[in-house]
Amino acid sequence: RLLIQFYWNFTETIFHLRKSFYESQSNVADSRLPVINNFVLNGPTVDVHAAEEFVHQAMEIIMDEAVRKSTDVKEKVCEWRSPEQLKELLDLELRDEGEPEAKILQRCSEAIRYSIKTGHPHFFNQLYAGMEPYSMVASFIIEATKTSLYTYEVAPVFTLMEEAVLRKMIEMVGWKEGGDGIFNPGGSMSNMYAVNLARYRYCRDIKMNGLFAAPRMVILTSQECHYSISKAAALLGIGTKNVYVVPSDKRGKMIPSALEDQIKRAKSEGAVPFMVNATAGTTVLGAFDPIDEIADICEKYDLWLHVDACWGGAALMSNKHKHLLNGIHRVNSMAWNPHKMMMASLQCSAFLVRDKTSLLQHCHSAQASYLFQQDKFYDVSYDTGDKSVQCSRKPDAFKFWLMWKALGTTEMEQRVDRALALARYLAQEINKREGFQLLMEPEFANVCFWYIPPSLRNLPAGPELWEKLHTVAPVVKERMMKKGSMMVGYQTHRDKPNFFRMVVISPQVSREDLDFALDEIQHLGKDL
Repeated sequence: RLLIQFYWNFTETIFHLRKSFYESQSNVADSRLPVINNFVLNGPTVDVHAAEEFVHQAMEIIMDEAVRKSTDVKEKVCEWRSPEQLKELLDLELRDEGEPEAKILQRCSEAIRYSIKTGHPHFFNQLYAGMEPYSMVASFIIEATKTSLYTYEVAPVFTLMEEAVLRKMIEMVGWKEGGDGIFNPGGSMSNMYAVNLARYRYCRDIKMNGLFAAPRMVILTSQECHYSISKAAALLGIGTKNVYVVPSDKRGKMIPSALEDQIKRAKSEGAVPFMVNATAGTTVLGAFDPIDEIADICEKYDLWLHVDACWGGAALMSNKHKHLLNGIHRVNSMAWNPHKMMMASLQCSAFLVRDKTSLLQHCHSAQASYLFQQDKFYDVSYDTGDKSVQCSRKPDAFKFWLMWKALGTTEMEQRVDRALALARYLAQEINKREGFQLLMEPEFANVCFWYIPPSLRNLPAGPELWEKLHTVAPVVKERMMKKGSMMVGYQTHRDKPNFFRMVVISPQVSREDLDFALDEIQHLGKDL
């Protein structure tokens, strides 16, 4: 304790001495030095060697606490604190004066300590998990190089890498004549691109003349779709009431005959259906819509077909499981998030479009003259930024490229196959255990189930059981988080009471981890 206090005092002293030195330098009135607004402009004001030393020390903390401990099964998944407690612990107030580096390193450590360890083998809470080393290193390089992916001149390496990754992903989708695409910040943004592009394809005047140039337009999507479709409709001025919901079957798949009924309904109302959104891997159940049958209907009515495969797109990496996306080669566009099952570092999301006419460019181009000069000394077709609704854009494709180079397609296929094998094992164990009940047999890596405590097991199926069972999952979730033992999500679905949804992704997860999860749920909930 004394050594720590000494180091703390010593660091603060050095900090204030260094600060005083720079303040005195800024007041030097030497006529030989250029001074503007009391600033001496000769030389840098940042001590590069000190900055390097700080980065080295910070990286040691990151490696020890965010990498090693965060992936250690013996460590906690989280150090839960309430918002009020966390505000006191973190001292969030921003002040006029800076803090010494020792204090800043402590801030780094605290940020890691109280964050959720999503790389932990017992983190099953989201559609992403695990620590992917190659992608993580790529993220470090992206931050260190600090560039933006709008022109080749400022991001030559990453521009070519994005092109290579998109070309390979398009090949795996099966678009033999090629296509186009762009990486963007998240699947919600990819789905928004799809809505905007589909609308532009139907009514190109809308780009200049706005909504006055279009009739009432309708999007059709299943009741199991991601909420980003409604958000895209709201953001783009289509309106959430013009998102027509198509019923799904008991397994969460869109019913093609119901889709056609909704198309006819929209037409009978004088509206213009222009796009169908199908889902490959729904968020809760992991269901895959019947793409081939939906594509037949879209071709019949000349509708743009987009597939939200943010979660399920990874099945294309597997010869054993790619049948889940049968017909994907027929769609107009697709969203696919490598940061989900493929485990690339967040965020890593691709929007792919079966188009070779530069539809993305025409739809979103603003031709900013300070960026996209046409008389540059290189091939300006590599300036891809005008395809994007963003200006600054991170080179997220590098995370997937480096990982793919390191693992190869074969190893990534094995990751998908192993994750689905583990999901199958988990479902089998649930079927064996007293007090556990599957919502349905899983189609993908989403395993949905109830834990029924001993006190409820003799109740007949009916309102009383459902009402009481509805309260079990939230209490078990609270207990596991406060204990820090693991994280599993829960939710309702239609008329069903709360159930757990475990998502199995990470290759760091073993059979023993899945056994532990079931044992822990039983231990935390058996008294309810």
